[in-house]
Amino acid sequence: MNIDLQARDIKPLRQTFARVAAYTGDKPASRYLEATMGAQPTTNFHYRPTWEPEFELFDTARTAIKLADWYVLRDPRQYYYANWTMTRARQQEAMESNYQFVESRGLIDKTPDALRAKACEVLMPLRHAAWGANMNNCSICSRGYGTAFTAPAMLHAMDQLGVAQYLTRLGMALGEPGALEAGRNAWLQDPRWQVLRRLVEDTLVVQDPFELFVAQNLSIDGLLYPLIYTHFIDDHLTLQGGTAVAMLTSFMPEWHTESARWVDAVVKVAAAENSDNHALISGWFQRYADQTQAALAPVAEIALGAAGAQALQTVREALNARARKAGLAV
Repeated sequence: MNIDLQARDIKPLRQTFARVAAYTGDKPASRYLEATMGAQPTTNFHYRPTWEPEFELFDTARTAIKLADWYVLRDPRQYYYANWTMTRARQQEAMESNYQFVESRGLIDKTPDALRAKACEVLMPLRHAAWGANMNNCSICSRGYGTAFTAPAMLHAMDQLGVAQYLTRLGMALGEPGALEAGRNAWLQDPRWQVLRRLVEDTLVVQDPFELFVAQNLSIDGLLYPLIYTHFIDDHLTLQGGTAVAMLTSFMPEWHTESARWVDAVVKVAAAENSDNHALISGWFQRYADQTQAALAPVAEIALGAAGAQALQTVREALNARARKAGLAV
């Protein structure tokens, strides 16, 4: 008995989903494109939101920014749920290794008490700032338009929640639960923290999702993260024996550098779309960066003393250069 096996070439009727092909053509697409392009519903909504009946469930009118196609705001990291979780899992493993190293060598106990107290004084109130950033990015996801814009905002929100959790764990390692309570009290009552607290709480009620994006992700984070995790921790604490603190916060500067690629790409594309967008985004950046710099001035003094003002000015100049590179008028 002979069996004749023959290879047959079966050509697929289409190379990707129709909603993706509308943007890229009928050709094989990456997982990022398949998870992002055209994924948001655009028609056949059953009802308008009862809390905002003037808008559809997904509505470009919620922001003053105008784009012909909101899917131009693509993430250069090409994150969608699967590869984002895998990336964060690897970073979590690195952080666990850092904790094991610090604990096995007793580096926390070898850190001077005054240094540990200073780290708690500066970092523990920032748990609440990270929570505010989490809420703001949830709002951007809820009120924004287009999966290319809203999906990474939700991932960003969960990253900010992770930052708050890392700071909580650091406080437990440095000063036990009392450090967390002291940080909460400082956030609520210490006059030096009230300007930043007011700024965070004011942004919680910003209705325009793109304005909120500029306020939180470009302006506030663009000044806060370099000031605290570079100038305070890397350049100040580490040189005085605070290597353990730097190791246990290593996720934050790494994450900020990575996420800045997405923030800058969104701002650059939106601002280049038309002159009205450019003027709006540039104005928002100038206003919120000024407010953030003023809010961080007392925090910089807490962290770095007399050198705080110069460090904050250096950070602001770097952020201005970053905004100019993204095409904003600064």
